[in-house]
Amino acid sequence: MPNYTAPLNDLRFALDLAGLKEVASWPGFEDASEDLTDAVLDEAAKFATNVLAPINQAGDQSGPTVEDGVVTTSQAWRQAYAQFSEAGWTGLVLDPQYGGQGLPQTLACAVQEMWDGANMAFGLCPMLSQTAAEAIFLKGSGEQKAQYLPALVSGRWTGTMNLTEPQAGSDLAAVRTRAVPCDEGHYLVSGQKIYITYGEHDLSENIIHLVLARTPEAPEGVKGISLFIVPKYILDADGEPGERNDVRCVSLEHKLGIHGSPTAVLSYGDQGGAVGYLVGEENRGLEYMFIMMNRARHAVGIESYAIAERAYQRALTFARDRVQGRAVGDVSTERATIARHPDVQRMLLSMRSRIEAMRALSLFAAASADRASHHPDAEERALGQRRVEVLTPIVKGWSSEVGNEITGLGLQVHGGMGFIEETGAAQHYRDARITTIYEGTTGIQAADLVGRKLLRDGGGMINELIDLMRADVSAVAGSAAQAPGEVGAAALSLVESLSDATATILDSATRDPRSPFHKSFDYLMLFGVAAGGWQMARAVGAAQKMLDTGDGDFDFCQAKILSCIYYARKELPQGRAHAEAIHAQDLPAEALDQWVA
Repeated sequence: MPNYTAPLNDLRFALDLAGLKEVASWPGFEDASEDLTDAVLDEAAKFATNVLAPINQAGDQSGPTVEDGVVTTSQAWRQAYAQFSEAGWTGLVLDPQYGGQGLPQTLACAVQEMWDGANMAFGLCPMLSQTAAEAIFLKGSGEQKAQYLPALVSGRWTGTMNLTEPQAGSDLAAVRTRAVPCDEGHYLVSGQKIYITYGEHDLSENIIHLVLARTPEAPEGVKGISLFIVPKYILDADGEPGERNDVRCVSLEHKLGIHGSPTAVLSYGDQGGAVGYLVGEENRGLEYMFIMMNRARHAVGIESYAIAERAYQRALTFARDRVQGRAVGDVSTERATIARHPDVQRMLLSMRSRIEAMRALSLFAAASADRASHHPDAEERALGQRRVEVLTPIVKGWSSEVGNEITGLGLQVHGGMGFIEETGAAQHYRDARITTIYEGTTGIQAADLVGRKLLRDGGGMINELIDLMRADVSAVAGSAAQAPGEVGAAALSLVESLSDATATILDSATRDPRSPFHKSFDYLMLFGVAAGGWQMARAVGAAQKMLDTGDGDFDFCQAKILSCIYYARKELPQGRAHAEAIHAQDLPAEALDQWVA
């Protein structure tokens, strides 16, 4: 059974749909030619297939170990990371001034899917290093950029994100880690952080922790949080790792999945205080950390459909090979593969169509991020940023929920064999489970969508995006071709349902401040299904055009059209159920409070 095959044709199609060629025309992206893009995708596919995928199952079965605070990864893991860094993959989107390649996020997200599909536990390490480097680039001092960015960009050093504490969880207002200023100009950091991905390991020469902490005079709540760079090894006069800092790994978490990734409990200041350096201004740490968090949220969305793609590939191969029973309607006595059974076909098409919808929406969001940072027109940059703000919780929340469903379907296609670890299907199911939890649970993403993105401006940003969705799917619905017309009309119907649900939530907030948040999960899921339909309508239009002009592979285009029709007929109706739930009368708050008391 093939380990993993990078879905290059689907990625190239989705990148065209997202507008990568337009993105590459903006200032700063001049090097992102079609030839370079193709070369990057091809080489990433080879690395994912030949280096990362073969060590994925071994990483799951024999993860890193810790002894006396020292974490050891496998030799294969260390070799893969060394090859990854030497090939320059860490610096794909980072600034050329510090050794990066400065390529678009849109392309990088396509590459990230291949890392995560091949080996999600491995892909977490460079992803976090990139987000840490971006935060330092945007908010660090000139000295901090010079000290840390070249090594982070090259992969010689790795980065982490330190938010969570045992007593705080997602409530960052309860962070207790302290940072006391010293006469030497740095701070002494003390406290404990949990769930720190790649918080300790032996892959790189140094680990650069970005840590949320409070200074002695800081106000209470999130307004009193500052951000600090705390390196594992304090830099010497030459800027190289020197004295070991006062931060140590207490333990590694025993997790349901992503076993190859060391998730550490870190203790700061057991010997008097870890040396830390303030990033930007005091008490603005959460604002700065959101640079990392929002990139990471999008990255979790990518992980979600990447691992779903891996599960789909495994399920499809199994279904084509597994002979069981006879096909419905076949009068011969020959036994058939389960791929010919209608319910298995249902599951496989459901998996495929939703993966394509998630991928397209994610890459559209990435192109919006590139628009926000590189478009030459200020109004267009602002437009891109508004789209990113709305789409980030959807890409993260909806994709992670759907990714969990798809990996579950992967088990179901395997039947009893899926429940057996040796087939590998169970690992995808376990690995996917974290995606609805870390970087903010689905409930937190839904609350963000409703609270910060809908209620804060009275629906301005969201209705602006709905108007774009409506215009795009209306254009497809008006097509003379049967498939685009059908998919476009179905997508338009759900976009209108989304518009009505948006108005309902805005109205409910005027009567009961809790009501929008009771409806928020269904709103996020409705938005995701509708936005997926929007992208599938665009996809069927593009595939039909390729067929009409003879520019595309016939079989690929036909398969794409089939997937879009399936999404319109079988997946879009799921969105209407969420819409009905939003319009339903809320249960009495008093009854709910009493019930859970």
